[in-house]
Amino acid sequence: MENSVTIDDILTLAPIPDQLHTAFLRVANGLVERAQYPKAKLMGLLAQMLQNPKKYAFSRNKVTNLARAIYDLNKQGIAVPLSETGRTYLPPEPAPYVLNTAEKQTSQAFDLRTTPLPYAVFGPEYIEEGALNQTETAASLPISVAGALMPDAHQGYGLPIGGVLATEAHTVIPFAVGVDIACRMCLSVFDLPGAFLKQESPLLKTILLEKTKFGIGGETREKFDETVMDLPEWQSTKVIRDLKDKAYRQLGTSGTGNHFVEWGLIEVYEQDDQLNLPPGEYLALLSHSGSRGFGGAVAGYYSRLAMQKTKLPKQAAHLAWLDLNTEEGQEYWIAMNLAGDYASANHHEIHHKLAKALGHNPLTMVENHHNFAWKEQLADGHEVVVHRKGATPAGPDVLGIIPGSMTQPGFVVRGRGFSDALNSASHGAGRLMSRTQAFNRITRAQLDDALLKADIQLIGGDLDEAPMVYKNIETVISAQHDLVSVLAKFTPKIVRMADANRKEGRED
Repeated sequence: MENSVTIDDILTLAPIPDQLHTAFLRVANGLVERAQYPKAKLMGLLAQMLQNPKKYAFSRNKVTNLARAIYDLNKQGIAVPLSETGRTYLPPEPAPYVLNTAEKQTSQAFDLRTTPLPYAVFGPEYIEEGALNQTETAASLPISVAGALMPDAHQGYGLPIGGVLATEAHTVIPFAVGVDIACRMCLSVFDLPGAFLKQESPLLKTILLEKTKFGIGGETREKFDETVMDLPEWQSTKVIRDLKDKAYRQLGTSGTGNHFVEWGLIEVYEQDDQLNLPPGEYLALLSHSGSRGFGGAVAGYYSRLAMQKTKLPKQAAHLAWLDLNTEEGQEYWIAMNLAGDYASANHHEIHHKLAKALGHNPLTMVENHHNFAWKEQLADGHEVVVHRKGATPAGPDVLGIIPGSMTQPGFVVRGRGFSDALNSASHGAGRLMSRTQAFNRITRAQLDDALLKADIQLIGGDLDEAPMVYKNIETVISAQHDLVSVLAKFTPKIVRMADANRKEGRED
């Protein structure tokens, strides 16, 4: 056949070892004959696999087994290099991402304001003193323009979790974005009644177990859509390039700490143009996770760099900033926004895989970041960078999700655009206890009793995420009625979290 592939064709790509000839021919001609691949497309696919066998070995695709064989040979020190002819089949390299400045930031010391800027506090009766003190310090930075504290706030590094800080438009504070850059919520609502969850509980639990991965070492080979890895920003800096392979392997997985994927019931209260769902009860899937090891490594590197470049008094050291007019500031901004794209794709991977296993496409999906920085304008037109560290964007008519705990409901909300809150709302209920306090005060029997009373099935998890360590979500929501309108309530029923032996300390 004119379109058939011979071993001579394949050997023009690379010196494929004799023992793999049969496998390569079988896969190649199978794709040409059964999958109707044009010969040029097939050669291009094989060339890309030979160029990066690790990538193709760790995902489910049409050449996975060939990629694993080549990858195993590489690990044994047996190289199978792509030939010059093979390189002609590769797609064009993405254009390099060019930084818009070459200036480096020099180290400089700064003093704090003698009097902090005024800032709004919502639900002060629910907020610990440590978080208030940290906000005072943040409002004393010479670059601070405005601030707000959400009712779920508790102490963190630098800016408290639940803190919102607007700074001058040329500045960004890595620790005010947070360690888990672009940590976010994602909700899928299905056209299935609430009764489906009770009837098919074993199926839903099995899907969660089989289709989710958690923890520090959580990786997955099966990908639904990996196009986020083709963004040109992955080539922009050495820090990002060095983390790309790890990011690819972790795409479609969840982290540790308070990250979860859970099935539950959502009650839509009334018809709303934003949510676009008829009132009623539906099956829903809710996930909470971020940018995995990629975002954590970026946060660690640039937080340390900011503290080297911007010297502040001891109590404000973790609020060091980078100047966006410098190379370091631009590098962090690119990496942070890439982490946002990656975190969103990460949730989409999870939701698409579970929806496919369920056999139903969702009616709608709602999602939002809550560890991020945005370029915005204040009500007076002042251009700023707004850091929301554990705070949900709540601009006019912006949809968001505010979860509770494994036994408390979460809420779908619509932002009211309240300027005193810097267009923000809480990102959850907020912690009452630190993780150390939780391990010292709570027993497994108490956790099991709380789960039983709430009719919750928990897979994984540990005492530091027990519902008793969180504030009451209903009171937290009531403290921000000026900030958001509640459109729907989500009640968790089958909760998946990292196993206890896969946990690590987390700031939020």
